[in-house]
Amino acid sequence: MTTRWIGLVFLSAAVSLVIIDVTIINVAVPAIVVELEASAATTQWIQEAYTLTLAALLIVAGRIADAIGRRRALVIGLAVFTAASVVAATAPSEAVLVLARVLQGFGGAAILPCTLSLLNATFRGKERATAFAVWGSTVGAMAAVGPLVGGWLTTDFSWRWAFGINLVLGPLAAIGVLLFVAESKQLRAGRGVDLPGVLLSVGTFLSLAFGLIEGRTMGWVTARSSEYQFVGELSPVPFAFAGGVLGLVCFIVWERRRQRRGRDPLLDLTLFGVSTFVRGSGIVFLVALGQLGLLFVLPLWLQNTLGYTATQTGLLLLPIAVGAFIAAATTPLLAEIWGTTWVIRFGLLSEIVGLVWLALVASPEVGGWTLVPALALYGFGVGTADAQLPSLVLRDIPVERSGQGSGVQSTAQELGSAMGIAIIGTVLFTSLSWQLGSALERTSLGSAEREATVAVVVDSAGTAIPGLEGEVRTAADDALSDATRNAALAGAAFLAAGLLATLALRAGREQPTGDGAGAVDEGVQ
Repeated sequence: MTTRWIGLVFLSAAVSLVIIDVTIINVAVPAIVVELEASAATTQWIQEAYTLTLAALLIVAGRIADAIGRRRALVIGLAVFTAASVVAATAPSEAVLVLARVLQGFGGAAILPCTLSLLNATFRGKERATAFAVWGSTVGAMAAVGPLVGGWLTTDFSWRWAFGINLVLGPLAAIGVLLFVAESKQLRAGRGVDLPGVLLSVGTFLSLAFGLIEGRTMGWVTARSSEYQFVGELSPVPFAFAGGVLGLVCFIVWERRRQRRGRDPLLDLTLFGVSTFVRGSGIVFLVALGQLGLLFVLPLWLQNTLGYTATQTGLLLLPIAVGAFIAAATTPLLAEIWGTTWVIRFGLLSEIVGLVWLALVASPEVGGWTLVPALALYGFGVGTADAQLPSLVLRDIPVERSGQGSGVQSTAQELGSAMGIAIIGTVLFTSLSWQLGSALERTSLGSAEREATVAVVVDSAGTAIPGLEGEVRTAADDALSDATRNAALAGAAFLAAGLLATLALRAGREQPTGDGAGAVDEGVQ
């Protein structure tokens, strides 16, 4: 095993930290809600603060990595991430936990694009397909391993130990990267720091994120209660969206102006002249909308309706990781035979079928073994599609600008994931509220009791359901199952949109070129 393949192991370990902390907290949410008395809105913030900080800072981190060295930026990110995990593990309140998740996002923002750009700079030809398959399947597998590890630690120890794994993997990954991964950086030094670009970039993504997360709680347009009124009867949400759109326009205008003056911009807009980069990033965004929402929804349903413990929930989600690992072994061969585009389509189709399968069988009486094939198929699809999408996006991007390219690709993925969780979470809780309200009308409860029950169940993110009895418990179980079905179908719809978007790509195979660089003989129609 050559040095670069050993380095790939540690790069995969580094990206594992970023991905596992997106999902490891999912099965621990019920325990966090109880211990910290967190509301449903705060529950989403515990999920989203980390992911959205990633989305806001990835472009900035990728640009900095190009300048100071991608390996150095990766090690710094691992140090910040590990320190933030200590804060999360010892958080005395929900506010401190959210803050710790934000700090983890700072570290993760350096880790994720650096692993991609280092892979892009290190591997060529047929080796490139294998390296990206390992990276992509690690992402899919860790998304599923997170709930297993989190469930075991939450059940046998405490949800706080769910962050303890970072204290081991973080330092190990940093040491391995320093020993086995060569440094890579932009040779030409930049002229000045694009501080306005940084501020506009971060502000844009945070504004959009705030609107997506708080829309259900505060109201998408009109404030849901007087405490959320911002201007007149309007909530802050439409203003956040307007600020995000305005920030994006200002960012583009500023970056163009800076580039015309011969100063290095935060983001080289000429990257968007590369067709595969633009269309590939769009597909990444659409796919991300539908992928991780499932891992937010399933633990709530499995524990609160089906009665699984956190550990049992993690074990039941393990087939997703198994499917992703199988994808790691088969994707390079499939890419050589079918070509990158057809492999991506095959993976997305597998994910869609898995989600529709889950939607069809979701009920309070379903057995765990019925869910296993659907979860394995879904995991295989995630590992297959995620293994090839980054390679496609970065294929035609010069190595010296791979940090920026990786930052954009990762931003599309993380912002899509954050938006997907926000939207699918909204679908879940809105469906739960409506379904439960309708079901309780057929019970002996009075109007006030029905409204109070719905409020308690929804605000507790379903954790109040096990404490209900009789016909009310039956109604709540049915309502959460129906809501889970709707959430799974929403995820499948986003993935179907991503699948349709791949029709803009021509099929082809990755071939080694004469100089050893990977080339893909597929273009954009």
